[in-house]
Amino acid sequence: MLRLMYLSPTGQMGGAESSLVDVLASLRRAEPSWPLHLLASSVGPLIARAKALGVTTEVLPFPSAIARLGEHAATASAGGAAWFAARIGLASPAAIRYCAALSRAIDAFHPDIVHTNGLKMHVLGAWARGRPRLVWHLHDYLGPRPTTTALLRWNHSRVATVVANSASVAADATRALGNGTRVVTVRNAVDLDRFSTAGARADLDALAGLPAPAPGTVRVGLVATLARWKGHATFLEAISRLPEHLPFRAYVVGGPMYQTDGSQYSLEDLRHLARSLGIADRVAFTGFVHQPEAVFRSLDVVVHASTAPEPFGLVIAEAMACGRAVIVSNAGGAAELVTPGVDACVHVPGEAGSLAAHIVTLAEDAELRARMGRAARVTAERSFDRARLATELVPIYRAAADRLD
Repeated sequence: MLRLMYLSPTGQMGGAESSLVDVLASLRRAEPSWPLHLLASSVGPLIARAKALGVTTEVLPFPSAIARLGEHAATASAGGAAWFAARIGLASPAAIRYCAALSRAIDAFHPDIVHTNGLKMHVLGAWARGRPRLVWHLHDYLGPRPTTTALLRWNHSRVATVVANSASVAADATRALGNGTRVVTVRNAVDLDRFSTAGARADLDALAGLPAPAPGTVRVGLVATLARWKGHATFLEAISRLPEHLPFRAYVVGGPMYQTDGSQYSLEDLRHLARSLGIADRVAFTGFVHQPEAVFRSLDVVVHASTAPEPFGLVIAEAMACGRAVIVSNAGGAAELVTPGVDACVHVPGEAGSLAAHIVTLAEDAELRARMGRAARVTAERSFDRARLATELVPIYRAAADRLD
């Protein structure tokens, strides 16, 4: 038996947090006697989802100096690295206090393994005192984050294994970390019973405060947090290029999630952009929806529009499991998930014209949408079943625990 503790930098639900729930569910089924404990930095639906699986939970809030700290602004501006280093210096006293509290929480649960699920928790978990070995679960590329990478390199001796959610992320981590750090790929998965072709459909129009569109309207949606790199601007630009006669309504589904400075849009930002593009009457903004599976079933076409390489693209896997026609930004881990022209369309990241052309093709051909959706479900059943997560992770945990003996 192993005692496993999980550290999450948020209690909200994004892709990394959904993946963590799948890990917890898979382990609970495979090893029902193992004690599992989740510590998150904020309250939110992640806590409720973990509790429902029989996982014990606690919340240890980040101080505001840590919550707002992120490397996005540093990489987006000249002199950003120096600015980010200064911010780290200012946050150091709060980080020291937080690590002391985190150490006490770890000691109280007495885990064999601590599994961290976000960049901030990778660093803080390594700084916290205690005997357990760490497993870092990477859902992000390290290459664009030089300061964060340096922090991780300095603490690599505490880490037994780095788990990467795609081969693309694994290759990046191997290059970035060096030092012989063990990196293994464990792809994300989905609950194929929950994300299925049959089930409830969300009333997206009501959620957006709009009347239902005319019969025959094709619903095209981008489902994502409001992180700037998720491609909302590209999506809205593509929508503005669609022909006037095409019967469609576009949907932006999701809300802001993280507190990190400069990393995301607000809904008002996106509404303003839609107005400036002249498409405000053809785009519905729903905000965050708690049942993404119901969202996918209500859409005819699901768009993935990330402008930077996607580490994995959980939304893609979930939409495919729901039998939707999906358009994928063809880079990074996302490109590993699909076979272009068979179970998905792919477009050039950041190119609104390429994305618009695929939307038109799918919107005008119902049979193509249906055929691609059926193929997508077959791919999901073959590749994304979450039962395999425990099969792949348990040996990693056991090997890490053995290294302590």
